[in-house]
Amino acid sequence: MMSTVVSNFDAWKKFLGDRVAQAEKLGISEDVINKLAYEIGDFLDEKVDPANPSNRALKELWDVGNEEERRTIAKLMVKLAKKNA
Repeated sequence: MMSTVVSNFDAWKKFLGDRVAQAEKLGISEDVINKLAYEIGDFLDEKVDPANPSNRALKELWDVGNEEERRTIAKLMVKLAKKNA
């Protein structure tokens, strides 16, 4: 399932949105969610070859960003995910 989710950007946004909503229902703070998003982004950068142009663009932005910029990308992905939940 994860490979299908990662290969389709719309599915990825929905998947991430659902996970963010679940985390919020469990009382997990936005700061913790953003930290986890950063860690997931770092993992995906190292382990997953982007399967579509949208994911490739995110990877390229991640690769050129410094830690602060990567944290911003992670926060923006969380906001995007919340919008798509």
